[in-house]
Amino acid sequence: MKPLRILSGGAAQGLVDSLRPAFEAATGCTIAGTFGAVGAMRAKLLGGEPADLVILTHALIDGLAQDGHVAAKTAADLGTVETTIAVRRGDTPPAVGDADALRIALLASDEIHFPDPELATAGIHFAKVLRELGIWDEVASRLNTAPNGATAMRALAASTGRRPIGCTQATEILSTPGIVLVAPLPPACALATVYTAAATSKAEAPAEAARLMAMLTAAAGRENRRRLGFV
Repeated sequence: MKPLRILSGGAAQGLVDSLRPAFEAATGCTIAGTFGAVGAMRAKLLGGEPADLVILTHALIDGLAQDGHVAAKTAADLGTVETTIAVRRGDTPPAVGDADALRIALLASDEIHFPDPELATAGIHFAKVLRELGIWDEVASRLNTAPNGATAMRALAASTGRRPIGCTQATEILSTPGIVLVAPLPPACALATVYTAAATSKAEAPAEAARLMAMLTAAAGRENRRRLGFV
């Protein structure tokens, strides 16, 4: 079977994986996906890595369309993903309902796990939140960053710390065993990100890319997307 090559933000990995068996059975085409921080995936595309389909933030897709790297007419939104707090399964969930409560919870944690603060959507935002809360310097020695949210959440799940905490996109938390989603970041700190799929301008499997995008955005799949963290 020929591959459908995907470069995608980690937030969409669980959704893509949930559709993989049906897509491959229907098309005879395998999914060859690379998932990670959206900035890193954009860099791969611009660096010449072959891809038929990209799934990134709406803003990044818009920029790529303007520059001719993706086919603007094919772009389709998958949904919105909130940036959320997580703890290990079995740990007492902290109160994070407002900025003051979040600040207290972070200061009480001995490990803080989150994705790349320069290339990952949630990582960039959470680093900003830590600075806005005025605690960046105080917690700097406890920060544990990873290339993407999925890796950061696996590290949280495996942590032997006394009171670790994590932050990334809801979809990456819900797809990681051993951790639980506590709540979205409170209103003053919140981030909700629209993810969008588009075929690349150099796609070698445009029909298959279109088929997967139709499955990713189908009305019949709305409940599956909600269950996986898209709102």
